[in-house]
Amino acid sequence: MDARIQALHARLQAIVGSEQIFTGNETDRWAKDWTGQFEGRPFAVVRPGTCEEVAAVLRLANQYRIPVVPIAGNTGLNGGAYGPGSILVSVERMNRIREIRRDARVAVVEAGVIVAALDAAVEQDGLTFPLAFGAAGSAMMGGVLSTNAGGSNVLRYGNVRDLCLGLEVVLPDGRILDLMTALKKDNSGFDLRDLIIGAEGQLGIITAAIMKLHPRPAYHATALVALEDLRVAPALLNAFQDASGNAVTAYEFMSRNYVAGYEKLMPTARRFFDTAYPAVLLVELATVRNEALEELLETVLADALERGILADAVIAQSDMQRQEMWALREAAAELAFHRHPVIDTDIAVPLERIAEYMDRIPEIMRAIDPGFSDIAVAHFGDGNIHYTVWPSKNDPIVEAALRAAIDALAVDMGGTFSAEHGIGLCKLPSMARHKNVSALDMMLAIKTAFDPKGILNPGKTLPGRS
Repeated sequence: MDARIQALHARLQAIVGSEQIFTGNETDRWAKDWTGQFEGRPFAVVRPGTCEEVAAVLRLANQYRIPVVPIAGNTGLNGGAYGPGSILVSVERMNRIREIRRDARVAVVEAGVIVAALDAAVEQDGLTFPLAFGAAGSAMMGGVLSTNAGGSNVLRYGNVRDLCLGLEVVLPDGRILDLMTALKKDNSGFDLRDLIIGAEGQLGIITAAIMKLHPRPAYHATALVALEDLRVAPALLNAFQDASGNAVTAYEFMSRNYVAGYEKLMPTARRFFDTAYPAVLLVELATVRNEALEELLETVLADALERGILADAVIAQSDMQRQEMWALREAAAELAFHRHPVIDTDIAVPLERIAEYMDRIPEIMRAIDPGFSDIAVAHFGDGNIHYTVWPSKNDPIVEAALRAAIDALAVDMGGTFSAEHGIGLCKLPSMARHKNVSALDMMLAIKTAFDPKGILNPGKTLPGRS
């Protein structure tokens, strides 16, 4: 170890203590991402306990011009926390819920607070933090804010950007940006909060946030709905919304291949339909007060059955059955990544074009790789499709062509190649191919203004510009 590296290591120890610095084999649990696709040994993993310690680490890294990669729950899917040779700044020790303001329905949380832990902490007050997705039990606030995470409740509550009022951020040079206001109206200049949310750690490290809470629904009505034709799904969603007064919290699509794959991977799981239908929807209504939700659900389903819109339906008769239905939907990441190579995508198209996309994309895949297989799930209510392809062989050229075609069709249909998982490393080619050139120029200018030495999460999100 040369003198410069020794000095850097000693100064990091002085900031956070020797027990909070990990090097070599000690970094194993941070060096590989959840998907198994990205593995690289960091220079060191540092676990600060306060915003001030994060600031000191960044001042030091800025001085040494060493890359810094923030890492939270390490549940990302696109390589956003990949950091070989970098200082990985883990926020896991910054896990305090600083304050719950029950009357204002907000919580002040640090970046290492686990999403599900915040929801559990406010349950006794009849409140909820309604960010819902499969990794909520391990994903941390800093990570979900950095990717502007969505999930299955976006239809009702919005993305995490819609759930955030204020931020505390450490800038690349160690300055602390205090945006910790709980105001719902604040037009005092540029909205730096919304700029930082979704920036994937390019502009600063989020250390705390003020998050909105909502009344916790006490009543749910949940059903699985089988369709022969996905084109009827938008009208069916409108029928549920109209009948319930916009009480739909989730409207999730699963393809025939997805359901079959789940049943194969989970052989003891409950089977809800005897027939393999082209499309299955999970629909859930929820309210704070009992407004005969199950009767509303039954009425809409009965009418749809009578008109031939749907093929079959199963309504959850207990909380256990509801959880079984959700287990089917929330197994998506486990199912997608149980085979390799895998192409996991995160596109979105206009709601009324989801069925068209699902009709067209298999033929495009087949033209590139005749032996491919696929599954698909979607947050149908907001147009976000997670289309997963398993190529027939491990060929990087074929894999790149498949991913490019998936993204290109979405863009051609008025959609996007990235809806809620961030860009990371996986989507850099699509950013270069599809993002407006002027928009990329502006993003690079903003990145340079915040981080002139380019130390924060380098090589991610923004494709290289010549």
